[in-house]
Amino acid sequence: MATPKLAPKLAICIQSDDPDLLTPRMIYEILPDKSAAKSNHVRVIDNEGEDYLYPSKFFLFVDFPLTVKRRLKKIPSRPMVTSRLPRV
Repeated sequence: MATPKLAPKLAICIQSDDPDLLTPRMIYEILPDKSAAKSNHVRVIDNEGEDYLYPSKFFLFVDFPLTVKRRLKKIPSRPMVTSRLPRV
């Protein structure tokens, strides 16, 4: 029997020390990491699409309904990057 695929764990960023990597009020995917949890950190897929450890206090952990989790999972995780041109 196949093991069912687990829905991603999600959290809302409520604090950031680097807004290029974490944006307050955005939802992030949390990856399981028992070692990180022991030191009050979580492994997060950040704005660069990389998994990195951040303090747990940066996040509000949310248990969305399964249908919401599935819909969020279908949205591309990397935002479109637009070039920032200087204003003239």
